[in-house]
Amino acid sequence: MPIRFIRYYYLKFLRLQGDPQSLARGVAIGTFIGITPTLPLNTILTLTFCLLFRASKVAGILASVVACNPFTFFFQYYLSWRIGTTLLPGLLSWQRMQAVMATLSSSAGFDGFKASLTAIGSLGFDAITVLLVGGALLALPFTALSYYYTLKLFTRLRNKRLKKMEQSELADESN
Repeated sequence: MPIRFIRYYYLKFLRLQGDPQSLARGVAIGTFIGITPTLPLNTILTLTFCLLFRASKVAGILASVVACNPFTFFFQYYLSWRIGTTLLPGLLSWQRMQAVMATLSSSAGFDGFKASLTAIGSLGFDAITVLLVGGALLALPFTALSYYYTLKLFTRLRNKRLKKMEQSELADESN
């Protein structure tokens, strides 16, 4: 199942059209938001930042879904908590974290969205700070790598498409 998931989204990325810089910015934003512990707000935050930074919204949403999915978000929240409590010790216990993660994994629909927001809000400002600091530090290297590699990918794809169009035009002229 994970291989099929990866292949599906890889093909989706290959089919994206647009400016390579805009697409890469969208992927970087989606990766950052997807890795940070902002699960019930991922789509809203990704769209907002993509609009602010003139990035591809579709690329951002795709990257956010790839970065934060049922296979990854438990690890992301755990690592965000681990990094955050190392830098800001004593603000968030693992028991409180487990309770929130249980709510997030069992939530569905609008009621689930409200339950997710309530669960995260119940942590308090100190705990949310721990998670966001840890999540941001966890996300930064992945964000930089995703921008660099997708910029190369989208530039190469655009050049390949342009070359194919030129060859097609030359073939039409010779006929």
